[in-house]
Amino acid sequence: MDRRHTIFLVDDNNVDLAIGKSMLKDYYNVYPAQSAHKLFDLLYNVVPDLILLDIEMPEMNGYEAMRMLNDDPRFMDIPVIFLTAASDAEAELEGLSLGALDFITKPFTAPILTKRIENALAVVSQRNELNNFKCNIKDIERKNNKQVVDIQNSVLNVLAELAELRGGTADGHVNRTHKYLELLLNQLIADDIYSDEISTWNLDYIYSSAQLHDVGKLSISDKILNKPSKLSIDEFNEMKKHPFAGVDTLRKIELGLAHDTFMRHARAIAGTHHEKWDGTGYPVGLRGEDIPLEGRLMAIVDVYDALISPRPYRRPVSCAEAERIIAMGSGTHFDPVLVGVFQKVAVQFAQIAAGHR
Repeated sequence: MDRRHTIFLVDDNNVDLAIGKSMLKDYYNVYPAQSAHKLFDLLYNVVPDLILLDIEMPEMNGYEAMRMLNDDPRFMDIPVIFLTAASDAEAELEGLSLGALDFITKPFTAPILTKRIENALAVVSQRNELNNFKCNIKDIERKNNKQVVDIQNSVLNVLAELAELRGGTADGHVNRTHKYLELLLNQLIADDIYSDEISTWNLDYIYSSAQLHDVGKLSISDKILNKPSKLSIDEFNEMKKHPFAGVDTLRKIELGLAHDTFMRHARAIAGTHHEKWDGTGYPVGLRGEDIPLEGRLMAIVDVYDALISPRPYRRPVSCAEAERIIAMGSGTHFDPVLVGVFQKVAVQFAQIAAGHR
């Protein structure tokens, strides 16, 4: 059986403590604390998996308690979600700056509270896996090549799953785009198109790298990623930074790896899959074949899957409509040669898409 997670619920309001404990007790080991001081008394005896910490408390508020947690090596890695009755952007920014995973506004409902906790614990679990990998990579590099490659692929999977979870697309998007990309590349090879460049690739590396196309979304706030309506201009400008953030993240990981070929492909995909053939894309505004072939391929498969998948602000379109939209983008959004190849395998794309509907 899975271990029950332990959660500290810290709130000076006895009613909120009782309600929160009642909502969570069937799923977690819940320790209530009526003040930040009692929180620290508990910490000396039990180390929780997560702390739900009210902001507005007498004597020591949530921010002050968070600073004390951050200053103590024994407690600094315990994840914290702030609880607040206010919806203040500046207060939220301060909490996130201190390292909080999330904010939950009171009064909360049981489904919202449990789902936010579930998501937070999943993020922490995957983050811990990645940290464990980083700690051990130097020893692993001394082992044989196959072991190193296997571990590197595990990191790719963890990062891809984490980006998918945070981006609100944890519905198989990464797996489907991998299959779409494989279809396109097989057809390119069969038609002898862009063969000089593709012949220099290790296709296994390309498929693994494609999983990380949205890893930069780890740097974007949950408020933007999970917004249930269209983004404002400022929010979209913030979202447009994720390709640069993805490249930066992959460069840092690359420094610790024995084999970096697949990371070069990953950087090309993460950094350029939102560029457009006519130069109107982002983050740089590359045009035509100045966009790496990996990025031009990923642009088609990523847009296709986005179109056929539901989003909070719109319904999915049919596979036929997605095919039509991509065809209309030939020569503007997409490489016209690749659009022609896509149209040859569009039926197979639809078959893959049908598997998640």
